[in-house]
Amino acid sequence: MSASTQSTAPRPPALAVRGLCAAYDGVRVLEDITFAVEPNEIFVIMGASGAGKTTLLRHVLGLSQPIAGEIDLLGEALFPATRAQLYRLRRQIGVAFQHGALINSMSVIENIELPLRQHTRLDRNTIRIMSRMKLELMNLAHVENFMPAQLSGGMLKRAGLARAVVMDPRVLFFDEPSAGLDPATADELDSLILRLRDAHHMTIVIVTHALESAARIADRVMIVGDGRVRALDTLDNLRHLEDDYISTLLGRRTRWREVDGDALLDRLTADIEDLGE
Repeated sequence: MSASTQSTAPRPPALAVRGLCAAYDGVRVLEDITFAVEPNEIFVIMGASGAGKTTLLRHVLGLSQPIAGEIDLLGEALFPATRAQLYRLRRQIGVAFQHGALINSMSVIENIELPLRQHTRLDRNTIRIMSRMKLELMNLAHVENFMPAQLSGGMLKRAGLARAVVMDPRVLFFDEPSAGLDPATADELDSLILRLRDAHHMTIVIVTHALESAARIADRVMIVGDGRVRALDTLDNLRHLEDDYISTLLGRRTRWREVDGDALLDRLTADIEDLGE
C-alpha cells in the first residue's frame, strides 16, 4: 500500500456504540443505542432529566456493563476487556466531572498532578511543569496553591478540566460543563473546549442541558429521550424536525399546554367519595 493511500484512509471512530441496552434492577433504561463519534469531533449528548444521559456516560466509560450491545473506544472493545486493557484505555481518556470532583484535602496543583503521579514515572519537576502548563491554559496559574474550597464554581470547573487533560488524552468526556455557571463564565469555558479540540486534536464528548453551549461548540448533537436515540444531526438540522420532544428540548415549544378547566376538575375529583365535614 502506498504512502498516499495510507494517508487518505479513513480513521476509525473514536467511540462507537452499537445496540447498547442497559437496565437497573430489571428495568430497561437504555434501549438499542447506536452512534459513532468521529476523531477530533465535539459530540454533544442532550436530553431531558431522566432521559438516560448519565447512564450512557457510565457505560461508555466502562464503569457499568451493558446487558446487550457493543462499545468500542479508540478501536478496542470495552466489553469484554481485561482489567489491564481497561487500565490502558482509561489512560488515553480524560473525564471532567460536573462539579470538578477535586479532592478537598489537596491544593489545586496537587489535584492536577495526581494523574501524572499515579500513571507515569516522570520526575517531580517534570510533573510540576506539565501541571502548571495546564493551569496556564485554563487561566488558573494564580490559584495553584489554593484549596478547592477557595475556588468559585467556574474555577472549580476549569481546575477539573485541567486535571482531566493533564495527560493529553485522545478523548475527553465532560459532564455538564455549563451547569451552574453565569453566561460569561459558561462562554469562557466553551471557548476553552474549542481551543482544546483545535490545539490538541482531542475528540470531545459532552453531556449537557445547555442549548446555548451546544450551539457554540457542537459539531453534532445526539438527543436522547426515554432511553433511546431520538435524533442525531447538526443542531441546525435538529431545529427543523417536527417532533414534540425535540421541539420542547430545543425551546421551540413549551411543555406546558392549555388545560380545559372542566376536564381538569374531572381529573382532580375522579374516584373521590364524599368525605363529609
